[in-house]
Amino acid sequence: MSVSTVAAAPSVCAPLPVLGRDVTVPLVTGGEVTYAALDYAASAPALQRVWDDVAAYAPYYGSVHRGAGYLSQLSTDLFENARRTVAEFLDCRGGDQVVFTRSTTDSLNLLAAALPAGCQVFVFETEHHASLLPWRDARVTFLDAPRSPRRAVETLERALAERDPHGPALVCVTGASNVTGELWPVRELAAAAHAHGARIVLDAAQLAPHHPVSVKDLDVDWVAFSGHKLYAPFGSGVLAGRADWLREAEPYLAGGGASRKVTRRTDGGVDVEWHDSAARHEAGSPNVIGAYALASACKALTEAGFDTLVAREQYLVAKVREGLADVPQVRFLSLFGDDAPRVGVLSFVVEGWNSSHFAAALSAEYGIGVRDGLFCAHPLVRTLLGSDPQTQGECGAPEAAPGEKSLNAIRVSFGAGTPDEHVERFVRAVKELVTDGAQWNYRTEDGRCVPDTSA
Repeated sequence: MSVSTVAAAPSVCAPLPVLGRDVTVPLVTGGEVTYAALDYAASAPALQRVWDDVAAYAPYYGSVHRGAGYLSQLSTDLFENARRTVAEFLDCRGGDQVVFTRSTTDSLNLLAAALPAGCQVFVFETEHHASLLPWRDARVTFLDAPRSPRRAVETLERALAERDPHGPALVCVTGASNVTGELWPVRELAAAAHAHGARIVLDAAQLAPHHPVSVKDLDVDWVAFSGHKLYAPFGSGVLAGRADWLREAEPYLAGGGASRKVTRRTDGGVDVEWHDSAARHEAGSPNVIGAYALASACKALTEAGFDTLVAREQYLVAKVREGLADVPQVRFLSLFGDDAPRVGVLSFVVEGWNSSHFAAALSAEYGIGVRDGLFCAHPLVRTLLGSDPQTQGECGAPEAAPGEKSLNAIRVSFGAGTPDEHVERFVRAVKELVTDGAQWNYRTEDGRCVPDTSA
């Protein structure tokens, strides 16, 4: 496909309104510019729809589940309706539970705490730390990074074939990489897991904001994702899926809301009867605003139509890749190859540049926000960069010699609220920095490159 073929986006693919779209930021070279938020993979801006819904509800905020007053009853209904909305968004099975958490990380730690005794966990080294690290109390088998979707399935099948077939097992896999944006063969991995008597949890943190996620269609046992990546940055997350392991586990937190009945014993202790519903793992006052915001985002994305959202995002992906195709100094990172299906997440390195320096220049001189580093996926990025697994990947000095390998990468990410101009400015800025260099001097401060304003 030539650059000319992506000159204009389909008219139906207008960006969704988000907060911050008119925010201006100062440039170190003088003046101001509208901020180009291209770090959606870290946290997406709030949809205007979500913000409006939260603002409309805020005066009616009340205690959830345990109040007789009108506002408490209203808030309880809103909270439980949010749970049903999320279940519909995920196309959950009858009997699945939707547990509200703080984040994807919290969701996966909750599931890790609920694993049956002796459970063996299988996880690829390509995972975000949120899904790589929670399994400390289980027997964990780490799988090498596969170089194709087919190899991913084959690698998992071999590992599962060698496990003890009589004990419980869990496979944890991402739906879309937070580093490369590549889509993983979730349905095939789920089939492999179930064929060997294992269950599977899907880390959908990067998938759910960009693609429809159907628990039924993908045949996964659990799904975890975060509100702050789904245009609802109010401290909410979800773990949704099969109820049995969650119902049989000790509550994730002990306290009010998780307990159904507490009585004193004659010996001075207490007996506790815990809920067996989602409330079992939601002790404390629920984050009703976070849950409501997340449900609002689910509705907004569903109503916008994922076909339309995906089409626009693929147009933006093509705009970036083809816009930089004639810049040989830019190398995109990929596991499955340049043509692999992906969401709006792209990571790259620039020959002769330290990644922290490059990201700092994009921000300070062009008003573009991207991410640099190892993206909380250290083993994967080091594999893609070909660096020693033991090498520290900290930000280096900006005055890296031309050709020096950076131990970090740069990530650009976008989504439903990204206007064309932000992506076009990014492509133009990358080309100018590669061709002309930075206009400003930079120094290292607390491990990061920052504009040197001491002169």
